[in-house]
Amino acid sequence: MLTFLVDAAYAMGAPSGEGGGGSAILGMLPFILMFLVLYLLILRPQIKKQKSHQKMIDELKKGDQVVTSGGIHGVVVNLKDDVVVLKIAENVKVDLARSAVSSVKGNEGEAKS
Repeated sequence: MLTFLVDAAYAMGAPSGEGGGGSAILGMLPFILMFLVLYLLILRPQIKKQKSHQKMIDELKKGDQVVTSGGIHGVVVNLKDDVVVLKIAENVKVDLARSAVSSVKGNEGEAKS
């Protein structure tokens, strides 16, 4: 059975002569499809998530309850260019980079991302 398949493969062979230009496009088709799948399943959702996180950071205002990437819960007291001042306890304030804010809590106490 195996020899039959090998013989059939040799008999089919590569097309000779003219018309070889179409095979180059067909040869690139798997790579194009893999890039398309990679873009749709991995890159596009990541870019969308990054844009929504940047929008959330840009819309921070005083009084927002936030959670940092380190897990610290606090209230925004002051905003500077790229620094957020959080009040995490009575008379305890912490300066953090804006990018360290991972989510803003809603009024119900839920994190909205």
